[in-house]
Amino acid sequence: MQAQALSSSVKCVPGRTLSRALFCALLCSSAFVWSGQGAQAFEIFGIKLWGSDKEDKQIVNPLRYSVTFKMADGDDDLQEKLENVSALKNDEDDPVSGSLGLMTKARGDREQLVAALYGEARYDGVVDISIAGQSLDELPPDAEFKGPQPVPVVVSVDPGRKFTLGNIRLKGDAAGLASADFGLIAGGDASSGAILKAEALIVRTLKDDGRPLAKVTDREIVADHATTTLDVTLTVVAGPVAGYGDTTVEGTEAVDRDFTEYMTGLKRGRQYSPKEIEDARDRLLGLEVFNSVTVKPAEELDAEGNIPIDVKVSERKPRYFGIGGTVSNTDGLGLEGYWGHRNLFGKAENLRLEGSISGIGSNEISKLNYNAGIMFQKPGVLGPNSKFFTGVRTVYEHPDAYDRFSINGSAGVSYELDKRQTVSAELALDYSKITDSFGKHDYLIASVPLKYVFDNRDSKLNPTTGFRFLASAEPSYDINGGAAFLKLKGEGSTYLALDDNARFVLAGRAAMGSIVGASLQDVPADRRFYAGGGGSVRGYAYQGIGPKVTDKNSSFYGEPIGGLSYFETSAELRIGITDTIGIVPFVDAGTVSTKQFPDFSHVKVGAGVGLRYITPFGPLRIDAAVPLNPDPGDPSYGIYAGIGQAF
Repeated sequence: MQAQALSSSVKCVPGRTLSRALFCALLCSSAFVWSGQGAQAFEIFGIKLWGSDKEDKQIVNPLRYSVTFKMADGDDDLQEKLENVSALKNDEDDPVSGSLGLMTKARGDREQLVAALYGEARYDGVVDISIAGQSLDELPPDAEFKGPQPVPVVVSVDPGRKFTLGNIRLKGDAAGLASADFGLIAGGDASSGAILKAEALIVRTLKDDGRPLAKVTDREIVADHATTTLDVTLTVVAGPVAGYGDTTVEGTEAVDRDFTEYMTGLKRGRQYSPKEIEDARDRLLGLEVFNSVTVKPAEELDAEGNIPIDVKVSERKPRYFGIGGTVSNTDGLGLEGYWGHRNLFGKAENLRLEGSISGIGSNEISKLNYNAGIMFQKPGVLGPNSKFFTGVRTVYEHPDAYDRFSINGSAGVSYELDKRQTVSAELALDYSKITDSFGKHDYLIASVPLKYVFDNRDSKLNPTTGFRFLASAEPSYDINGGAAFLKLKGEGSTYLALDDNARFVLAGRAAMGSIVGASLQDVPADRRFYAGGGGSVRGYAYQGIGPKVTDKNSSFYGEPIGGLSYFETSAELRIGITDTIGIVPFVDAGTVSTKQFPDFSHVKVGAGVGLRYITPFGPLRIDAAVPLNPDPGDPSYGIYAGIGQAF
């Protein structure tokens, strides 16, 4: 009968070789349960905004069931893992199509659960499923469950013993490699995942040597029940060293096909590298004109001994638009909108128009802040890793420290040194009319902003590990006033997951800047340093930290004047309550000084707690903070909302 045959294969009589086909099939099936579950609705904080929870499909002869798991050894952690991969359990709220549908689902579920036991190195485990009190293997093919619903389904699991690795042999072209370097150590982890990971690492090591056809050609897995060990023999063929052959591109319509090939950066004849293949895919996705990209070497070499590369893409809609907003009890409401075209001339040129208005509710209508700009980017100008950008922006703003109207134009180039490092340089010209505590001034500033960024975070939207560092230098010259100065800034943030599931993430940030070469009054107010607000030291008003105007006759009395230097730091503990909800206690600190080096004698500190709701486009953020050492006139608290983590 089926159950006995399956159990025999799983338990593997002493010395018997596990069926390779069954081993692979079970591993694949354990992953498949997750692949078909796509989101059909969008909700925020439990409120459905659109769509339906499930696909609208008609169930023929709907039959409802309930599932109970029974573990022979009472292992709650293992039971939770099995329930997570159980289609019966995950779909318990959805009816199946009749009795045959329930039995079919149960048989598939048993394979999923056996595969999950393999993933825990339990190769003599037994899974039995009964429906309405009858074992699945004792039910006739035409069984009918006509009793009351939901039909009871019991999943009984005897997980068996945990196996360890026994004898390990690498054969073929891998014979000279040390199995321990790939995690295969006698007495070590014998889970199916560990074995597959080792296989992948072995193949990757050979491919890193320029051998695109490296592969595992034979796998022999022997479970010895007498010793609860798993003997593993892997035979590997490396294949020859090869260079890149022709790159073929499929799926382009509006995007130029030759440009797509050029942006892969895979030059014919250069030695094959799997890292370069990955970089090529990431580079094409980074163009933002494709929904999906696959870059795959062919399965055999061409006549010249090179490996052809196949690229398949699907294009995104070229036009996009969006709206957004922020809200704060100290800074008021801000609204923004944008429109863009991702593929203006057919080579991933990006044109973007955007505008924003802020200060709504906190300022008079005449004091609202306006910002509008048009930006253009063209990738590939100095090779696939480069990008040209230019833009014009106008700003009319009224923060507490100054009133400003400006028009700025700039053009520059950025270049990716590798996946983690980017440099950029640009030329900028900025005309501005500024009124502050030093009076009214017209500036015409020519500058050369230079920037270096290192970023190895695991996620840009919600990082859990990694580090980001930014260093910038901006030499500037005021054509009207004759003042020359250099603005320097450095900022770093780091992220550390404190547990394997990244439920607890410690995040830290520090930033420092200095302006040298000019006095405070010769530096335009908008180019000085400020601190305070939602993206800085929470609990304080926007730009509210630092020296203030002391002249009582000035219309800016009590307002910040900015500084020639600043320092900020923040620490957060990001706690995941569920997969989508998190809380974040935090502490921020900062200081601004009129000297060229920060004065740490007047550091302001704020602390609070935030709420996060994780979405595919980034966390939704609400933070509440209080100043711990406020000055007279500082707010008693601050509430901030926006999209994305604070840093």
